[in-house]
Amino acid sequence: MTLDELKKICSECHGCSLSETRTNCVFGIGNENADIMFVGEAPGEQEDLSGTPFVGRAGQLLDKFLYAVDISREDVYIANILKCRPPKNRDPLPAEEDACIDFLRRQVEIINPKVIVCLGRISAMRLIKPDFKITREHGTWFKKGNYLMTAVYHPAALLRDPRKKEDMLEDMKKIKEKVLEIENEL
Repeated sequence: MTLDELKKICSECHGCSLSETRTNCVFGIGNENADIMFVGEAPGEQEDLSGTPFVGRAGQLLDKFLYAVDISREDVYIANILKCRPPKNRDPLPAEEDACIDFLRRQVEIINPKVIVCLGRISAMRLIKPDFKITREHGTWFKKGNYLMTAVYHPAALLRDPRKKEDMLEDMKKIKEKVLEIENEL
């Protein structure tokens, strides 16, 4: 199955009540052969309107961090666990995550990135481990199946607490180093 085929199936999904209130299915965007895949929790208002993940203020901040460590947004793939926006940007419910998680699993299988970066605690708790503590474990590497995973602060959290931006920059530098290290091993 291709990403385009999966996107079409996803756009027709009615697996949970969020499909009733969405403007657009926010499937994912980026390089289908990306070494790095970023995974957030759910689309926000701007993402729901555009159908593209991380285009609002948080996405613009993510772009700045990518630029700062010389990673092109065109070289990565960006997705969310949920493909539809929760009302008022509330945290995803477990049942909503369960309804969407197979789409994300298939995206990962198709893209087959070297590294998966969870954007924020909710993504990390779902993909890395249920008791993940973002303030303590951001930037730590985990091996999950065939994938090397880490988590960084969600860019929206950095908008609320700019003091964490230095930690984010250091984590992004480590991600860049890790990808280069993996490429040199091949």
